[in-house]
Amino acid sequence: MSKKRQPAEPYRIKAVESIKLLSRHEREQRIVAANYNIFKIDAADIYIDLLTDSGTAAMSNRQWAALMLGDESYAGARSFRRFERTVQEIFGKKYVLPCHQGRVTENLLFSTILKKGQFVPNNTHFDTTKGNCLHKGGIPIDLPCKESLSDEPLPFKGNMDTERLEAFINEHGTESIAMVIMTITNNTIGGQPVSMANIREVSEICKKHGLLFYYDCARFAENAFFIKRDETGYSTRSIREIAAEMFSYCDGAMMSAKKDGLANMGGFIALDDEQLYRKLAELLILIEGFPTYGGLAGRDMDILAVGLEEVMDFDYLDFRIEQVAYFARKIKEAGMPIIEPAGGHAVFIDAGRLLDHIPANQFPGQGVAVELYTEGGIRVSEIGSLMFGGVDPETGKEQFASKELVRLALPRRVFTNSHLDFVAEVAGKIVARKDEICGYKIVHQSEFLRHFTCDLAKCQVETVKVKS
Repeated sequence: MSKKRQPAEPYRIKAVESIKLLSRHEREQRIVAANYNIFKIDAADIYIDLLTDSGTAAMSNRQWAALMLGDESYAGARSFRRFERTVQEIFGKKYVLPCHQGRVTENLLFSTILKKGQFVPNNTHFDTTKGNCLHKGGIPIDLPCKESLSDEPLPFKGNMDTERLEAFINEHGTESIAMVIMTITNNTIGGQPVSMANIREVSEICKKHGLLFYYDCARFAENAFFIKRDETGYSTRSIREIAAEMFSYCDGAMMSAKKDGLANMGGFIALDDEQLYRKLAELLILIEGFPTYGGLAGRDMDILAVGLEEVMDFDYLDFRIEQVAYFARKIKEAGMPIIEPAGGHAVFIDAGRLLDHIPANQFPGQGVAVELYTEGGIRVSEIGSLMFGGVDPETGKEQFASKELVRLALPRRVFTNSHLDFVAEVAGKIVARKDEICGYKIVHQSEFLRHFTCDLAKCQVETVKVKS
């Protein structure tokens, strides 16, 4: 029996961009000059860039055409009205505040809602959400479901543990909780989706206790696709219909539209509360811009208005999710353990299992990331204790991530399967000599979001706990 063939791309390629693989010697020079921090390598020195799916999508011909419609008026631009109308129709919220990207939406909300010392429960915070919460004096609380730790390919491993949420609220009281957030899809857990049933249950808990319930919905369409495919009762519903139900359960949403907006820049907050909208708009004017552009050019808003519609196309989503699954199979066949099932936007390598001779305080994920660049010019992101570790401000003890992961994020409509096959070949070479890979230590770091700018050094070979 022949293997299932991945669907062909539901688009044609109209423009191309040249990429170049530097020699191994050149790559070794670049990674040393970057102090082993992947973020510090110039894009021109990368062959296949899987660092992020944020702002890296290829735009459609309709989006390029929309760019020319951009109205750059300071106030009340036509571009904003088109963007506003699109967001209102899809997300079902009355008020829309454009921002230049997602972390600004977090800054705005936490600056306005969060009081120092308050908790912010989430299924799992991603890096900037956690960083903005901490920066404003909040305490981010992750409540992933129990299934998220399983190695079984279970559906909806991105869910929130509702029993723990209820218990947390009862223990700490509603006054100590600023808001509840649901990250859709759950990036940190492996790009895993959240079920409609779980969304509904969290919403009911928040309503019962009078707590604000917001989404971090950067990948809402991908999450809606998983609901359609895997949750009982939704197979005949359209992506738009599923999205409408999803957003009917929340008080508002913040979105980095650089993901499922299919754009290179942009984000927004959507909500119904007029009083909160006015407070957010006041701060927006101070730190971003007037409420009808909020840090974006008119052309950006027109591009987003088209992208938010295109991302809900079933054929596009079917190919997107299947391409990630194809990539996951290839990486697994190369011998690397991965988070299963494959999520919506990336393949997550379990670096802790692959490099089990490297302890968490020597960042095995960074070991894999450095090797992928050195071996094949591939840039990826560590999603482990380098990103989420650090000293707990309350206990003073070093914290470590629950899993040491490496994320291979797929930009939308950018790479073909031939590129992914190359990455898998490189992965196989790394697996063949995995016991030779060393750990890393931090020699300089910032207080917040250290992984973006820190400098690292190789650990001495003798300090690495080699398997017997």
